Amino acid sequence: MRYQLLKSLATNTRTAAVQGWLGSRPVLGRSITPMTRFSGLVSPGHQAFRSIQMAKLHSLVQKRAPEWTAQTVVNGEIKPVSLADYKGKYVVMVFYPMDFTFVCPTELIAFSDRAAEFEKLNAQVLGVSVDSEFSHLAWTNLPRNKGGLGDMNIPLVSDMKKSIAKDYGVLLENSGVALRGLFIIDPQGNVRIQHVNDLPIGRNVDEALRLIEAIQFHEKHGEVCPANWSKGGKTIKPTPKDSQDYFSTAH
Repeated sequence: MRYQLLKSLATNTRTAAVQGWLGSRPVLGRSITPMTRFSGLVSPGHQAFRSIQMAKLHSLVQKRAPEWTAQTVVNGEIKPVSLADYKGKYVVMVFYPMDFTFVCPTELIAFSDRAAEFEKLNAQVLGVSVDSEFSHLAWTNLPRNKGGLGDMNIPLVSDMKKSIAKDYGVLLENSGVALRGLFIIDPQGNVRIQHVNDLPIGRNVDEALRLIEAIQFHEKHGEVCPANWSKGGKTIKPTPKDSQDYFSTAH
């Protein structure tokens, strides 16, 4: 949180010049929506500020993944699906802003086309947006060369009530769509990875696969993965003495 308190010498009333991401604490007695970006002025009697964008940002890493149940398009059919249905698997939740848009189909098709690689890692990819299940279904019925998805190898979850995006902290309340959040949940239901991209920036499927491989390597061997690690690369034994095996050869 960043703001500056100013005192008017003429009226002896306090004014706050506000800029940045604010928490839920009141500014000069006025309630501020949690994690809202503001720029402008707030005073006890007047407020003149503009909300640029609102999202309740918080880290879920090392916490239980919020549970949900929602209508979902799976293999061309609509049915209710729950996060609990994938217990015992890694789950990759891919939030995206909206159906029938531009970056979104490129991401979903990229994940869908490599679904088998995720399956080999005991992982299930789920696309999630605030669109209805009927919108999802219509999008899959549109050919890819016309901006559609075509047949999909990953389920598409409908978050019409926007509760899933809210619970995962990626909902932009002003526009009502989700940021490009990517969450990797382990078989025990804990969030291990949380990445959030701004709307114009698509995600990298190779990176999602790499992250699952890194989690699994650590869980199996107890060693940690350094910068730019990929499968087969050198890892670090996390003790002051044993880590020298890595550092002595890396530098």
